[in-house]
Amino acid sequence: MSIDKDFLATLPTLPGVYRMIAVDETVLYVGKAKDLKKRVGSYFQKTDQSPRIKLMLKSVDHIDTTVTRTEAEALLLENNLIKGLKPRFNILFRDDKSYPYLLLTGHRMPRLAYFRGTPKKIDQAFGPYPNGYAVKESIQLLQKVFQLRTCEDTVFANRSRPCLLHQIQRCNAPCVDKISADAYARDVAAAAQLLHGETSALTEEITTQMNAAAEQLDFETAAHLRDRLRMLATVREKQFVESGSEADADIVAAAESGGVLAVNLTMIRGGRHLGDRSFFPQHGDGATLAEALEAFIAQHYPGRPIPVRILVSEAIETDALETLLTQEAGHPVALQHRATGERRVWLTMAQTNARLSAEQKSGERAHQAARLLALAETLDLPQLKRIECFDISHTMGEATVASNVVYEGDDLKKSDYRRYNITGITPGDDYAAMQVALTKRFHTSVEDNGVLPDLLLIDGGKGQISSAVEAMTELGLSDVLLLGVAKGEARKPGLETLIFADGRELRLAKDHPGFHLIQQVRDEAHRFAITGHRAKRGKARLQSTLEDIPGIGPKRRKQLLEHFGGLQGVKSAGVDALASVNGISRELAEILYNALH
Repeated sequence: MSIDKDFLATLPTLPGVYRMIAVDETVLYVGKAKDLKKRVGSYFQKTDQSPRIKLMLKSVDHIDTTVTRTEAEALLLENNLIKGLKPRFNILFRDDKSYPYLLLTGHRMPRLAYFRGTPKKIDQAFGPYPNGYAVKESIQLLQKVFQLRTCEDTVFANRSRPCLLHQIQRCNAPCVDKISADAYARDVAAAAQLLHGETSALTEEITTQMNAAAEQLDFETAAHLRDRLRMLATVREKQFVESGSEADADIVAAAESGGVLAVNLTMIRGGRHLGDRSFFPQHGDGATLAEALEAFIAQHYPGRPIPVRILVSEAIETDALETLLTQEAGHPVALQHRATGERRVWLTMAQTNARLSAEQKSGERAHQAARLLALAETLDLPQLKRIECFDISHTMGEATVASNVVYEGDDLKKSDYRRYNITGITPGDDYAAMQVALTKRFHTSVEDNGVLPDLLLIDGGKGQISSAVEAMTELGLSDVLLLGVAKGEARKPGLETLIFADGRELRLAKDHPGFHLIQQVRDEAHRFAITGHRAKRGKARLQSTLEDIPGIGPKRRKQLLEHFGGLQGVKSAGVDALASVNGISRELAEILYNALH
């Protein structure tokens, strides 16, 4: 480290961002400060630094700074730099998924739908929900109460009789006019009322309707409304938990167990508890709970919906964060640590969930570490950290895809997963496919001195392992340990044989921890290959099915697929529906229908 006192003396007493940089110009850490001189200087005055910070300071060659107008501006710049540079000593929260919503579409007969992305203006979106399970559970509960349709538009437009959902009283079958448009619209409005959190008003309204029907001796309607009230009470208990408040809030709590940090996000919308989700940061070793919370809030909320209130489990500096979140949200956002009454209950609940998540993750890591150690001892690989596995998937030679999955440290590393489309070989030749896949994966590593695995697993027997040995030898990587995983008798799990590059075979006990790790990685490679193969095969068959029909060119194919929402919709359509598409005559519709059936 070549930081001297003269440099520290030149730093301004202004807000800004600093970057700790190594000799090779790699950015090690990005931080923000209200006072750059005080904050950067504190690194070289404190003696009680965490192991993570001590290790970082040993690698620092120089420090770059950027002055900003305000601390909030510094926080925004810090967040952007962290996301772009991903410094190895910053606490990183990776969450690329958008949040799911529950959608009430703007059709004449609206449908309940699961949705991610930006909804259309005519649709009503409710949420966001912390995970897909919460949305799907809500849809199921709403189906029981209001019996709204959930089918795709192409299915809805082509039904000639009610589906099974109508028979089990989960849909009013608007597709075949089993309910009037006005009655269906009232049910949609009631569902929206419930989703907005107006449960008490909805209950009163249904009770009034039930009493009115009873007074008019319309006992069938009264009984139906009575049943709806009962189901509504059940729904409120299960999912739409009233809090007595209409406020929206997020509760963010942090906990640590066994060296694992967890941050739990609980969502309250319209006074309803929508569910929670736990996040685990990278590079969190030695970080305090307050530091983890600050990092999470700064990285998680920009670009996402932000409620008016965020409750936090630890006391943190809130001024800059509140300013940043208010700018992002377009409305005032309050960060609150001290809470009483109901909010205190929410906070305690989130802290409990964070602690349980940290304990569970800590146990999983310890379990995985034991598996990796057992495998390393069995294979005499003391430095075993990174495992890669290859698998080939195809259907009688069609749409051949190779998968490459990675296990590193104590978990599967999905960011390093790769799929390879295999072409230019004899269809069904798994040995050639394996050679092509390995060449594609490792030729760049040879040229660019890239990352290599400590153990390379090949899903297959002696033929596949021989092909792999040949490919790796040609690449000059014969020192990488290769291990084939041959399926056992009747493909039963636990009977696999491990085959080394020199032909030696090894059978491990079914309960061997290292063997369980091999099975886990192999199964993941198989799953990843199958998923890619099916997608490629489905795309190829989708194109060829319509391409083979005389008179259906690219323009008409596009019109058909857009009109019916995909090939399945085209197949489900009758001759009249097909003929209604612009450019499709009655005669061509009949040809198309016959070809598809």
